Amino acid sequence: MYEVPDQSGRFAVVTGANSGTGKEAARRLADAGARVVLAVRTPAKGEQARDEILARHPHARVEVRRIDLADLASVKDFADGVIADGTPLDLLVNNAGVMSPPTRMTTADGFELQFGSNYLGPFALTLRLLPALLAAPAPRVATMSSGTANYGRIDFDDLQWERRRYSPSRSYAQSKLANLIFTGRLAALADEHGWPLTSTGAHPGYTHTNLQTAGANLGDGRPTLMSRLTTVLGAVLPTQTVEPGTEPLLQAATSPTATQGAYYGPTGTLQLVGPGGPARITRRALNESTNARLWTESERLTGVAVADYAEARQ
Repeated sequence: MYEVPDQSGRFAVVTGANSGTGKEAARRLADAGARVVLAVRTPAKGEQARDEILARHPHARVEVRRIDLADLASVKDFADGVIADGTPLDLLVNNAGVMSPPTRMTTADGFELQFGSNYLGPFALTLRLLPALLAAPAPRVATMSSGTANYGRIDFDDLQWERRRYSPSRSYAQSKLANLIFTGRLAALADEHGWPLTSTGAHPGYTHTNLQTAGANLGDGRPTLMSRLTTVLGAVLPTQTVEPGTEPLLQAATSPTATQGAYYGPTGTLQLVGPGGPARITRRALNESTNARLWTESERLTGVAVADYAEARQ
């Protein structure tokens, strides 16, 4: 089991921290001494997660704040609150996401739900939090991707799935590839600007969480092809529980040996299970022109540009 290094004195924000890998990451960060904000869409669920963490670690410093990554106004409000605290942000863990809703759904801003929630929301959040991050001595941004990024494709002609027949799995793969591209592009920008910030990424392999079923059951609640497929795959492929499944994310977030742009995942069978370690980055995430174009388009769509926040340090 990966042992999180001492996090005393560090301030961390973990999105999607009410369940799954987010809650486990928040719990272990708090146990290591970090002050942790559980950034969640539903505060009641966040409070329940906080109570569970405190029951195991009474000394933990954990608080709940609301953010809806499918609503850019909510992202702004959350970031403004963190900035207003005046506390340097040592760690941002972009963990939250939705997986494979059965039909095309949209965010509050009209984006396709998976692309908006999994990618554009975290993109905007990270840029808005740059002043707090760059005020810390050695800040880190760890972003959760997925093994599905390996077959994802960024379709600039139809990022929002408005023209093509909607595919839950391919849309998810596109959003997760975008997360991986974001990790590398943020790392490059940090080096280019001389920031002390380190950008890393991770994927959980095949880890049992509610992500596989929560998204697939959005809508009318009937079992979908994705939820049925998840059940079948779970009976055939190796799977693991949340505790080991969170190790790659924790390594990305806290490993003292993590380098700029590092990517972590399970190192066991088919890279679906096993101890966390360095993972291969798909070539689809290494095309410089595609990556630069996606960043520019993301700034346009969200109305949040790195130039507006990079120099606005606390």
